[in-house]
Amino acid sequence: MSGYPTLRPEPTSSKVIDLPKGPYGVPDAMIYGLQASRASAGLQTVHPLQASEENWKEHQLKMDFAMLRNSQGIHAPLKLQMERYSASMMQRLPCLHSSNLLMDGLTGADDHIGFEDILNNPADSEVMGQPHAMMERRLGLL
Repeated sequence: MSGYPTLRPEPTSSKVIDLPKGPYGVPDAMIYGLQASRASAGLQTVHPLQASEENWKEHQLKMDFAMLRNSQGIHAPLKLQMERYSASMMQRLPCLHSSNLLMDGLTGADDHIGFEDILNNPADSEVMGQPHAMMERRLGLL
């Protein structure tokens, strides 16, 4: 075996579902809601590919690191992990928006435009907190 992770999605589990029953013997979605009955039954995924899609980035990272390890040696993935760790630890004050440009460059996210780039941009937010209160909360003083 070459040491690469498997490409097949692995389901988390399959078991018999026992939803909470209402007064008439059927699940009462109007009182408990659909998410409450789903959480109480311990349901994990709806489709077999859902678990695979949720872990796609981590799986791709493992594949890349395994390929680097096989072609260049153990030092290449270790160096990349160290750089990513260092880039993730750098941050601005809590009241200032950080673009995380270095982390995007290391992960390759600067080449892709996704849903979160357009509709979930924190720099476009109209809300700004108080800098002193936010810093005290980060330091654990509040």
